[in-house]
Amino acid sequence: MPIQVLIPTPLRKLTKEADIVTVEGDTISEILAELDQAYPGIRERICDTSGNIRRFVNIFVNGEDIRFLQEKNTPVKNGDEVSILPAIAGG
Repeated sequence: MPIQVLIPTPLRKLTKEADIVTVEGDTISEILAELDQAYPGIRERICDTSGNIRRFVNIFVNGEDIRFLQEKNTPVKNGDEVSILPAIAGG
């Protein structure tokens, strides 16, 4: 199932400057694995060494934060849009 993934500016150097890429998978975890296979190094910027999504990275499926769904086990289906957003800190 092809899923569109929106890539934030800081990670675009890994996707050859593409702002949207298409990968396949049934869960966010599978999407991240596919992203890393296609674009080596991207997963380590999104996940920690335990494989959990870093706390300063937000991932949304169709505008819904996966932290309020099933985290990296959140299911995705054909036509879904996955957004990866680095958290913004301010003062």
